Amino acid sequence: MQLRTLELFCTIAEHRSFSKAAVVHQLTQGAVSQAMQHLEESVGAELIDRSKRPLILTPAGKTYLSGLRGILRSYERLEQEVRSTSRQLSGKVSIGTIVSVGLSYMPDASEAFGRLHRDVEVRTEFGSNDRVFEMTTEGEVDFGLVSFPHSNKDIQFVLWQQEPMRLVCSAEHRFATQNEVSLSQLSGVEMISFDRGLQLRQEIDRCLAKMGISVNACMEFDNADSMIRAIQASRGIGIVPEAAVRRETATGSLRVVACRELRMTRPLGIIFRRSGRLSRAASEFGSLLLGRPLEAGKRLKSGSGKLTEEPATIEPETGSSVVA
Repeated sequence: MQLRTLELFCTIAEHRSFSKAAVVHQLTQGAVSQAMQHLEESVGAELIDRSKRPLILTPAGKTYLSGLRGILRSYERLEQEVRSTSRQLSGKVSIGTIVSVGLSYMPDASEAFGRLHRDVEVRTEFGSNDRVFEMTTEGEVDFGLVSFPHSNKDIQFVLWQQEPMRLVCSAEHRFATQNEVSLSQLSGVEMISFDRGLQLRQEIDRCLAKMGISVNACMEFDNADSMIRAIQASRGIGIVPEAAVRRETATGSLRVVACRELRMTRPLGIIFRRSGRLSRAASEFGSLLLGRPLEAGKRLKSGSGKLTEEPATIEPETGSSVVA
């Protein structure tokens, strides 16, 4: 089966239309239809349900697409690696990331990487933690940046950093003018919070409960950026990742509330597929983020057959944390 036909099938699945796929690949609609007929004959199964509008994949088509995306990504990485062996680093790097990490770290990292490797195109795909795991597993991205990283049968990870969490409030909040607050002052406070379904929220609640503190979640959001906007707009207070509020705390629109007893970090990690290997460009970008060779971070412990992993939970800080 020709590679172009496989790419065409992926485009049809994405756009759910023969005509749109024909435009993308500069083919006639008849040629697209004929190519799909030949593909289905080759695999011995109907892949596309043509009775629906827009088109949908059959169960067999969904299975085929899931495996095919990984194969095409592997082929693309192989081409890039072959090309890069004889010349300057080039190609594409696709990185999946949760919103808070992508907005906080990717702009500077992409700019620094671009200065070193001008011929490499870096693409960032945003999603929830679960979505980044899915994109990485399916081969839609080279690797992912997530909080609370963990391994499974398809994914392994390298711990990147322990990112400090900060209690912040708007400039109009009653805590904004205080040099420091005590834990007891936080009890019963109305707080802008992460959605209770997120692991980050659950870990924050667990940590507060461990300290004997109960707060009232008056608003809930599924990402840090929305939380920050809500804290500003409602003159509120909340616990957010430090890097996500650097700009706001620098301009004074948000204030960091000092609380000596409240010291938390969240783990951030780089995840990648167990099968296959990273392209040279992806490995170089991961190494730039990590501050050391990514391949070295992927090595297994001698005799254990498992990666060295640190606990993926929010915990009180025991010392200074390095933030990229």
